[in-house]
Amino acid sequence: MTPLSNNTAQPTLLGTSSERMSIAAFTAAVASASPTPAGGGVAAHAGSLAGALAQMVAGLTLGRKKYATVEAEMRRVAEKAGEYSAALATLVDQDVAAYSAVTNAYKLPKATDVEIADRAVAITSALLGATAVPLEIARLCVDVCDLAATAAIKGNTNAVSDAGVAALLAEAACRAAAYSVRINVASLADRSLGASQAAEAADLARRASTFATIATDQVERAIGG
Repeated sequence: MTPLSNNTAQPTLLGTSSERMSIAAFTAAVASASPTPAGGGVAAHAGSLAGALAQMVAGLTLGRKKYATVEAEMRRVAEKAGEYSAALATLVDQDVAAYSAVTNAYKLPKATDVEIADRAVAITSALLGATAVPLEIARLCVDVCDLAATAAIKGNTNAVSDAGVAALLAEAACRAAAYSVRINVASLADRSLGASQAAEAADLARRASTFATIATDQVERAIGG
């Protein structure tokens, strides 16, 4: 980003529904031998950062005479980006909970025919539930990518590269979340039960790519070279 003015330093904390964890602690948790947080949680965190970055670009546009004609639109971008960023942050914990439900289902007893049948139902239910969280992550990331593209085109030109970064990060997060959806569907005994979720995830990844291309094309036009 081109220097603009003295900005207040932002706290390097990841807020989730259960705690406030430093970025270093979150990274260490991901790197640990524990299976969570994993791809879905990382996607949610990345999407949250993308939303925050899009919000920043919009905020750097507001109140500037040069951008008076897009003031209302940039205010909407700032508000929505903040809303999506906060929602994605809460999904970090929700993804962990969804994974736990799956592992707990696999741990159910299977000594009798009834237990085997009950366990199979529980596993299917948990796997379908585990597709819901990353699917919501992917949806929100598409929305963030859309906002980032708008910020790149209409926002403060000094921050156009930041809008591009927001779009690329949101696209990557969307594709990552789509992987989480698809692997859970692939684990189903009857994959047809999750076919619609897998199809939606693939479509969301394509849409995110479209918005990211719009944003990065604008960045390239702006910075040239």
